Amino acid sequence: MVVQKWSLAALSLWIAAGLAQAGPVNVNSADANTLAHELSGVGPARAAAIVAYRDANGPFKAPEDLIKVKGVGEQVVEKNRDSILLSDPTH
Repeated sequence: MVVQKWSLAALSLWIAAGLAQAGPVNVNSADANTLAHELSGVGPARAAAIVAYRDANGPFKAPEDLIKVKGVGEQVVEKNRDSILLSDPTH
């Protein structure tokens, strides 16, 4: 029982660490796999929809523009606001 509790605690920390490492990501240049990995609440289907929308309509001008993508709502945008980039950072 003690081993199970420790394993569950370790798994929880591992998952939390993975979520904390998400973003930032340029939504105007990232591929679907990168978007799915870096944005919380965005899986493969939503990521593919983001790329398809971008390809059909051009680059996003504001993070809120992601709401125009089917399946992406305000909560997803707000949850990821600090991780959404519209261009690559300059070094």
